[in-house]
Amino acid sequence: MPAELIVTHAKVLTMDATRPRAQAVALAGGKILAVGSAAEVMALAGQGTQVIDAGGRTLLPGFVESHLHLVLGGAELSQLQLGGMVGFDALRAAFEAFAAANPEAPLLMAQGAAYEILDHPVTRADLDAVIADRPVAMMAPDHHTLWANTAALRAAGLLQGAAMPHGHVVVMGADGLATGELREFEAFGPVLALGGAAHLQLGIATGGEPCPWPDALQREADKDKIVAGLAHCAAHGITAMVNMDGNRYTCVLLRELAGEGRLTARVKVPFHFKPHMDLSELDRASAMAAEFGDGPVTSGFVKMFMDGVVDSRTACMLQDYPGTTDCGEALFEVERFKDICTDIDRRGLQIAVHAIGDGAVRRTLDGYEAAAERNGRRDSRHRIEHIELIDRADVPRLGVLGVTASVQPAHPPGAMDFPLSTMDQVFHRDRWRDAYLTRTLAEHGAPLAFASDWPVTDVSVMRGIQAVLTRVPFAGCQDERVGLMEVLRAYTAGGAWAAHLEDVTGRLRPGLAADLVLIDGDIESIPAGEIGRTGIALTIYGGRVTHRMPGFA
Repeated sequence: MPAELIVTHAKVLTMDATRPRAQAVALAGGKILAVGSAAEVMALAGQGTQVIDAGGRTLLPGFVESHLHLVLGGAELSQLQLGGMVGFDALRAAFEAFAAANPEAPLLMAQGAAYEILDHPVTRADLDAVIADRPVAMMAPDHHTLWANTAALRAAGLLQGAAMPHGHVVVMGADGLATGELREFEAFGPVLALGGAAHLQLGIATGGEPCPWPDALQREADKDKIVAGLAHCAAHGITAMVNMDGNRYTCVLLRELAGEGRLTARVKVPFHFKPHMDLSELDRASAMAAEFGDGPVTSGFVKMFMDGVVDSRTACMLQDYPGTTDCGEALFEVERFKDICTDIDRRGLQIAVHAIGDGAVRRTLDGYEAAAERNGRRDSRHRIEHIELIDRADVPRLGVLGVTASVQPAHPPGAMDFPLSTMDQVFHRDRWRDAYLTRTLAEHGAPLAFASDWPVTDVSVMRGIQAVLTRVPFAGCQDERVGLMEVLRAYTAGGAWAAHLEDVTGRLRPGLAADLVLIDGDIESIPAGEIGRTGIALTIYGGRVTHRMPGFA
């Protein structure tokens, strides 16, 4: 079979132990046809073969993004972005300009509002002083806290407060009215509904499906948001992703996009299991796994939240937060969580648990251990998402249980965009050595899968690579950097393995999917502090070019 596309004169890092390096790769029929020397691969060229000269650039398997929120991120690209903004005057000017540009918007929605955006806790009065006559809301970078003005709270039916599931809070003031701070998904869901986006949040918020089912017009609008997110990811070399905000509706939209030729990445979508659910709801997870069992859109795993986030003190800790008598709460009771994990594992499904505090991490590991004891060990590849703090006694348990550490290089304060100052507020100094571990987890046998958690942080894999390689140890703490090859593996083969996709993608080996990324330079020669500024010359998904850097032939 002649090659359809050949990339040659590249520095090929295959992530395949049987042939770790090469000079060229040939593609045909959406698969990798051959990997080898320039001469070996060019022998497969035919009359119609397209040949791309990489000019010594590094060619890798397409990046696997192990934890992001594709639908939410795509929808947010058109919203007001407040990242890096500080001060009331700047905030008001940004919202006023956004309001003028969107006169018909039912909700003026902003993203990336730092918890320190003002010099005091944000209230609805602050946002009323920005704009009072239209609903206004802004989301924290972690997407676990939202602030709304009075108009938005009133329109959403939250001004007088509202009953919420455990862990979801409408913060109330001394005057008996909502302060404007809404914590966790079900609390701020009614505000998001004002902008017409509530049905896109249902998976992560409630584990439910839209009812009534969106009509064709709504589905097209939703798919356009997804396509925007996919294009954004393709520009960063991403060809496969574990989407963490989905449900069956998400899978249907993605499958429709695949049929229309508009899907530019392999996407794995979870079933969200919530604390209020009965175990019988897991029948829906099994049904999703069966319906979306192969192809570019798959399910087969269950996502749960064990806690919240450190900034709002909703992450579950083993000891109180500094200066408080609060250690946060776990969202699942110990024995019930063990039963849930056992049932999911018995069904042959994978489990992914958001666990940020050391208390949440321990409870999650206890659940995984119980499932293994009751069902017997299998190739489950259960995962923990984030692991921002872990007790030393629990570190080796990940390796023993075969639990993947799905961690985000951009999250450690000081490593990328989050300020180092937050460390003193949420972690005791003597626990800094247990925060945001990477190298330590790997040395104790935990498989690594890297991700951005976009849109919580920048989706740029190149910036993530730089963050891992240049991260400065916290004061008095060990070095948590890992080597370049280990970083690249965690963004490619490691991420594919963690998602049960190693027989599909993640390595450059004949027969696997033709998913590749060409970096605009030799990554082994670029100084670590400059990698984040290095562009993506070419992204190829299933043999099709999905991104080409301007000026690259």
